Amino acid sequence: MNKIDPTLYLQSQQTSRAPSNDLGKDEFLKILMTQLQNQDPTNPMDDRDFIAQMSQFSTLEQTMNMAKSIDDLVQSQLISPVIQYSHMIGKEISYQAIDKETGQKLDVEKGNVIAVSQKEGWAILELDNGEKVYADAVLQVSDPKSNSNKS
Repeated sequence: MNKIDPTLYLQSQQTSRAPSNDLGKDEFLKILMTQLQNQDPTNPMDDRDFIAQMSQFSTLEQTMNMAKSIDDLVQSQLISPVIQYSHMIGKEISYQAIDKETGQKLDVEKGNVIAVSQKEGWAILELDNGEKVYADAVLQVSDPKSNSNKS
């Protein structure tokens, strides 16, 4: 007959724990249950105190959920270059034209942005003259309506 050594189980258990600054639902409920179990029976916790603690916890939880939602929204907005540069549609831009074969700089050209797309994480402005320009190559942005009033 084989006998199981109980010390093996104890030796395999984690002996230290890492402290955490986060107080989640489970931790709060454990604290609350401990508080209720150890209260003085001759002077129990007032219902109002209990309700106030639950209300504070609920408010904190909702605030944390809202903060996470806002962070997620901000991250999703930062990821999409199309959204970042969509305000450029309808604007006139000036850009340094480059010869596609030689890579040499040509004259500064202008065009109106008609669409925004993305390629490999980079925003590409599609112009009414058929050109596609990386957004970081733009030298100037102007409103074509204000330019037509100058004539």
